[in-house]
Amino acid sequence: MTTATARPAPPAAAAADGGPHGPRARAVLALARAETRELARHPVVLVFFAVYVAATAWQIYSGHTGWHELTGREGMADHPALQDADRAAQSGGLLLGLALFVCVDRAVLRSLRRGTDEQFGVLVMEPWRRTLAHALSVVPFALLTALVVAARFTSDALEPGAVGHGSLAELSVAPLVTLLGGVAGVLLARLVPSVHAAPLVVVGVLLAGLFLTTATGGAHWKRWLSPVVTESGADPFPSDLVGRPAAWHALYLAGLAVLLLGAALLRSGGRSTGVAALTVLALAATATGITGQSQGPSAALRAARAEVSAHPETVERCTARGATTYCALPEWTGRTEVWARTTDRVRALAGGTAATRPLTVRQRVEARYGLDDDPSYDPSTVPGTVTVGTRWGGNRVPEYAVGLASVLVAGDEHAGSELCDGRVVTVLWLALGGVSDPLASLRDVRIDDSIEGGAVVLTPTGNLLMSAGQTDVVRTLLGRPHAEVASAVRGHWKELTTPGTSTARVAELLHVPGIGHGKDTDSCER
Repeated sequence: MTTATARPAPPAAAAADGGPHGPRARAVLALARAETRELARHPVVLVFFAVYVAATAWQIYSGHTGWHELTGREGMADHPALQDADRAAQSGGLLLGLALFVCVDRAVLRSLRRGTDEQFGVLVMEPWRRTLAHALSVVPFALLTALVVAARFTSDALEPGAVGHGSLAELSVAPLVTLLGGVAGVLLARLVPSVHAAPLVVVGVLLAGLFLTTATGGAHWKRWLSPVVTESGADPFPSDLVGRPAAWHALYLAGLAVLLLGAALLRSGGRSTGVAALTVLALAATATGITGQSQGPSAALRAARAEVSAHPETVERCTARGATTYCALPEWTGRTEVWARTTDRVRALAGGTAATRPLTVRQRVEARYGLDDDPSYDPSTVPGTVTVGTRWGGNRVPEYAVGLASVLVAGDEHAGSELCDGRVVTVLWLALGGVSDPLASLRDVRIDDSIEGGAVVLTPTGNLLMSAGQTDVVRTLLGRPHAEVASAVRGHWKELTTPGTSTARVAELLHVPGIGHGKDTDSCER
């Protein structure tokens, strides 16, 4: 057997062949395509990507069919805020990036595992070009990630109740992280030629991230060194108050990916002027991105957040619909129609003057404590004012209905939050008596997700205590014909809404047997 050995081309020939469309460039692209096919067949990449696509498809499907209520999303995808939706798809890129990190590392080390490194030494293609080909093999996966992200965001944007504006920089994070993971795997293989290094590095990075988060308390600058920073917990902010350094972070990720590529090429012998210049430029871009994203919210942003939190009326737009005035933040003005449907339903069950009493539904957002803070709103003492948040759908709807009903019964939110007598029954029946599945809605507004015993009932501005006796009365009323109960409520409205009326008396007025004057009848006796 004879082995043909190709002599390296002279410098002039190499320069001629090394152009962007020369034979060597085509060879690099051909090798990159081959490596992409190998990665696509790798079980880890295949499984991770299939799960990612399937999970995204399920999220899109559930958001359009109502199955979100069965999957823990509480129906809040019915009316997505696009300034939150753009970063909701970022975590998938991190999982794919980790999978590619491990699999690309193994692909680069394939020749080492199979003992064919010596054969590569006689090839015309230099080691740094093979390194470049391995890095380019990750690009199609980054593009596929971008398509998945675009599909998910487009689905949210096409929802009839969608509000706000997305950010291209936020949407670019997932594909950039996917690319970064693959390039990091190439560099690791060139630095540490061992197939065991990548899994150990993954575990080490995860543990180090957990340790640093605990040790530094999640400092802003350190958090943004992480590839993905989702920041969730708060209700959606107006788009202009989100204040995330998304563009700087995208620059940081892109610069870091190119920097790692440059380091891998230099390690592989690609010490040309072009590679050196690319590496230096990437280092500058990475440093610039880190500097930009390390700055916390500006004084102007903090002031704007405080203003909209404390005085939403200064920026809201108000619209009158009958006896109710709806005041919404500018991006949410289109939502007054769905608020009005719930408001009209609750009002229609009330007696006396409650059905026609002037009300103001005011939207509120707590933006002073950042995007991670779980918001809480103090009950308003202004008569006839009802709070609605920036999140809508699922459990938020019956919670708003309970808050509205408490204002109709007690006069204002503060008084409504202190109800503990038989008026609690009136409030719960007003809020839930007109829905298609009242018992399910009762379960949704109670923290323990039950319809038996005492519990805490959620409203937008606090909680109501509900005793076991009150639960029995409400459950009985919700199981009866709607028109029958509505007639009795209107007929006894004055007494049902009088302070001090006991639950036993309410049960008597509404013909619910078996509720006496014993312990735990009223929630204030608990």
